[in-house]
Amino acid sequence: MNNIFKGKLNRWNDDKGFGFIIPENGNNEVFIHISALKNMSRRPVVGDVILYQLHVGNDGKNKAINAKIDGVSFTKTRSPYRNDKVKHNGVTQIIFIAVLVFVGLFAYKKFTAANHLSNESYGLGDSIRGIVQGVTRNVEKSKPSYECDGRTYCSQMTSCEEAEFFITHCPDTKMDGDNDDEPCESQWCG
Repeated sequence: MNNIFKGKLNRWNDDKGFGFIIPENGNNEVFIHISALKNMSRRPVVGDVILYQLHVGNDGKNKAINAKIDGVSFTKTRSPYRNDKVKHNGVTQIIFIAVLVFVGLFAYKKFTAANHLSNESYGLGDSIRGIVQGVTRNVEKSKPSYECDGRTYCSQMTSCEEAEFFITHCPDTKMDGDNDDEPCESQWCG
């Protein structure tokens, strides 16, 4: 186990979270970073007596680790030095998870309700229900799906059915010149 050293905090930059200790034995200054003072109930100030273990870095400089401010208690809660971003990050993650759970439960409820209705409605047996569902799927596949996409003239249509859809559902069509509600009589529906 490493020896415990004692020294006085000679310089401290609170904004940057580091300073220097003058060891009790009079040796060279020892660098200390705020991270070496975990769970202290307050931040260090110049003149504090620091108990620490010594670590020599690759650059040959002394650094205090596992440090404690003599006479200052440890805190049992989170370190007061933690960045506020960490706290907000945790709250954000909890809210995000709660929203995901809510959306998942809502979708599950909707799915099970729809599934329950389709399986239980009309008292159909499984084989008849399968036939009805198959026929329904085939009818839905065979129905052409049109959508209003800005086409307004008969020359832009490919069938009478398409022209009838456009004149019924889409605004500003120009396919019924004689206003008899029958579009494209000379091209498709005549």
